[in-house]
Amino acid sequence: MKPVIGITTDVGEDGKSILKNTYVQAVIRAGGLPMIVPVGVEEDVAQLVAMLDGILLSGGSDINPMLFNEEPHAHLGEVSPSRDSIELELTRRMLETGKPILGICRGLQVLNVAVGGTVYQDLHKQNDGPILQHMQKAPNTHLSHYVQVEKGSLLESIAGSERIQVNSFHHQSLKDVPPFFKVTGVASDGIIEAIESTDKQFVFGVQWHPEALSVTGDAISLRIFERFISACAN
Repeated sequence: MKPVIGITTDVGEDGKSILKNTYVQAVIRAGGLPMIVPVGVEEDVAQLVAMLDGILLSGGSDINPMLFNEEPHAHLGEVSPSRDSIELELTRRMLETGKPILGICRGLQVLNVAVGGTVYQDLHKQNDGPILQHMQKAPNTHLSHYVQVEKGSLLESIAGSERIQVNSFHHQSLKDVPPFFKVTGVASDGIIEAIESTDKQFVFGVQWHPEALSVTGDAISLRIFERFISACAN
């Protein structure tokens, strides 16, 4: 049987659950059976975790800074408290069970905050020195900047290289990363682009959007999902 993969959703102003089809198709293509996870199901998280073989934390709006003991910066974007609530609860329960987690863009940040980390509310306003364009003005399949990959990491084993190209659509980024994670991908300006668990559990997060790149057949993006689904099947 195919592993069942929960995919978290964003919430629109009209209350609709929002999820780009590229996430769903990337999971299907890699051999998983996607299950859409809406907001508001915190009371049923235990049952949900029992049903799932893995969770994919999708991209979306900003994280409420009060969750890491900061007040909102002037350049903080839109936040979704209901989404923060379910994703953080789900992440912590999945970590307890040892089940695989893949975090993409916002999902990377959720992973970090879930274990006590912090986030730059706006990477351009809260960092000194020159910063790359991390919200690219190009199609989402365009590879806009490089990421230096940590030798010997899970990311290197997936990428087959110590330097890769990625797309980029974010204005928040990781700041303090707890010991639970190791940083395994960094942009040339020092912005953290990838983290992974320091133990044997498959917990992996990237700041870019491999689900968008996978539709073009990008080999590294496809392997990210294949490794995730493979971990979920074990």
